[in-house]
Amino acid sequence: MKINAVCRQCRRAGVKLFLKGEKCFSAKCPMVKRKYPPGVHGPKGPVRLSEFGIQLREKQKAKKIYGIREKQFRKYYEHVSKRDQPGEELIRLLESRLDNVVFRLGFATSRHQARQSVSHSHIKVNKRKVNIPSYQVKVGDTIEVKQESRKKAFFINLTKKLAKLKPPSWLTVDPKNLLGEVTSTPTSKELEQSIDTSLIIEFYSR
Repeated sequence: MKINAVCRQCRRAGVKLFLKGEKCFSAKCPMVKRKYPPGVHGPKGPVRLSEFGIQLREKQKAKKIYGIREKQFRKYYEHVSKRDQPGEELIRLLESRLDNVVFRLGFATSRHQARQSVSHSHIKVNKRKVNIPSYQVKVGDTIEVKQESRKKAFFINLTKKLAKLKPPSWLTVDPKNLLGEVTSTPTSKELEQSIDTSLIIEFYSR
């Protein structure tokens, strides 16, 4: 079975990063049978990382999950570094990105697909076209699939899929109208739990 570069990222991180949408939840996911790092020599023994290596790996994992480059990720850290709970605030900023919200609402099967939908102008915020994936949504904002885009292949059967979806409690979704709303800010329990933000804060605080 051919393993593409995206799936190799999950195997390298040692956890599912959910970068391939529905495939990540199926038996076809490479992490099901190959839970070891990629390489021509197959599984190896455990690798001992230094404290720096552990922090770096956690930072890289977070960047891959949200699909963010280093320069922008560092800016997020600098924005929250002086706050009381910088780790939580960092993830809250990432969760509030428009591309992530589009993914959380079920308008896309992965953050990568959500980012493309936003960049290709398929999404509106408060009835206005927004094509910036990093746009920060706020409580009260409405997010919808543009009317003209609903005829495209991916969006045609989206209503049925959304009817089975349960979004996070800080979001609501209207499947019939392909409309979502930010009703509150994510609580600490609703933030991405697979990321140890303390290690990321320690990495940048060195």
